[in-house]
Amino acid sequence: MKNFKNDEVWFITGSQHLYGTETLKQVEGNSKIIAKYLQKNKNISVKVTFKALLTTPEEIYNLCQSANQSETCVGLIVWMHTFSPAKMWINGLKILNKPILHLHTQFNSTIPWGQIDMDFMNLNQSAHGGREFGFINTRMRINRKVVVGHWKDEAIIESINVWTRVAASWKATQSMKIARFGDNMREVAVTEGDKVAAQIKFGYSVNGFGLGDLVHHIKEVSEKAITQTVADYLETYEVLKPLQKNGKKHQSLREAAKIEIGLRSFLETGGFTAFTNTFENLTGLAQLPGIAVQRLMAEGYGFGAEGDWKTAALVRTMKVMGAGLTGGNSFMEDYTYHFNPTNMAVLGAHMLEICPSIADSRPICAIHPLGIGGKADPVRLIFNAPAGPALNASIIDLGNRFRLLVNTVDAIPPEADLPKLPVASVLWKPHPDLKTAAAAWILAGGAHHTCYSQNLNPAYLIDFAEMADIELILIDKAINIPSFKKELQWNELYYHLNNGLK
Repeated sequence: MKNFKNDEVWFITGSQHLYGTETLKQVEGNSKIIAKYLQKNKNISVKVTFKALLTTPEEIYNLCQSANQSETCVGLIVWMHTFSPAKMWINGLKILNKPILHLHTQFNSTIPWGQIDMDFMNLNQSAHGGREFGFINTRMRINRKVVVGHWKDEAIIESINVWTRVAASWKATQSMKIARFGDNMREVAVTEGDKVAAQIKFGYSVNGFGLGDLVHHIKEVSEKAITQTVADYLETYEVLKPLQKNGKKHQSLREAAKIEIGLRSFLETGGFTAFTNTFENLTGLAQLPGIAVQRLMAEGYGFGAEGDWKTAALVRTMKVMGAGLTGGNSFMEDYTYHFNPTNMAVLGAHMLEICPSIADSRPICAIHPLGIGGKADPVRLIFNAPAGPALNASIIDLGNRFRLLVNTVDAIPPEADLPKLPVASVLWKPHPDLKTAAAAWILAGGAHHTCYSQNLNPAYLIDFAEMADIELILIDKAINIPSFKKELQWNELYYHLNNGLK
């Protein structure tokens, strides 16, 4: 899984030659101090590198060109220490294709009341220098994140950290390759979409492959490799007796391991980081991949069931954002409701494919009938998820735009054990309540497939939507349906007019 070691954010500072050499030396020195502080701060996951003090249009243009060409630069943190005339930035910003975080800060945290003079005022002009930079970005319709406050404040550090993680995930999205084994589930609408529009908007490519291509890799798997993977199962999970070495279903466990090894081989050979399958197309497979998909997701792959490539891409993107954080991200589906008047909740699950990164304890490795697909009983991991704050996110294609929906939730313990439920599951209370959240989700056209996240909050998805220039709809504790309907109507008008102006 991605750990950001090859990613960096460039810290750049804007000024001008009006103030003289000595002032510029101090501006550069202060900038290096801030960049070094951010670089060494353990709460920022991506390396922050001071890159340049920029004082001319040529310097700005060349820096933006270098950022575009850099394999390691995932974005720019831009600070206006003094006043930097914004016309100098136009040509550079016109070509820049990396995300921007505008850090609206100043070197000193407070005004030195007894010592402040005009030299101090000329040096510390972020208050209005940042407005000049902000104007040109707004005038050029450039999406960016604006963070305001002193650079040592913990809240500022957290905002920077969130943005740098999202910038790294945005970089990964640009080169993402998604493999589809089979097509979408027949007659389903929401899992369809415009793959060309998605590649233009997000950067990732989506291509289909016949099951024969995957089966070829599965057939090449050695018995030794299968034995080694089975041994890993036995060590890592609580494998039930029928699947153990002398059990009646042990061969099914070996078959599941064979599918996992072959599937991983296909993905690694083709450079894919996300994939889909569908129970309606399993030609050549003995069983629908269950534990194989779960374990690959735990390694960082994105996945979408029934051919849902948009969710597969989102799962991968959110796994990159959350790499190294406590908790996990998983493909999910709202499966059934608990309409107890005193404890309304949603039971999230899927036929097989929930990622063990969200498990509350050691998963059980079991085998049960699937009931659909016409294949042998599949092996899967069964577990519950821990209680705590979480969210569900989903991307849909509305034809004229992509919409990202986010619903904050609280996972809760089940009211009782689920001894007959043969799949992983999580119970949650959506915000602000089940009735309102479900109505809002349906009004917004939200999909039944989501990415369930324990370690991301809405700020990550808001930053992502800004980088991707897509619509974001947030369903949280503050929502009410009448205002929400108006928001959807206003957004419809905005995106219709905005697309027409481009």
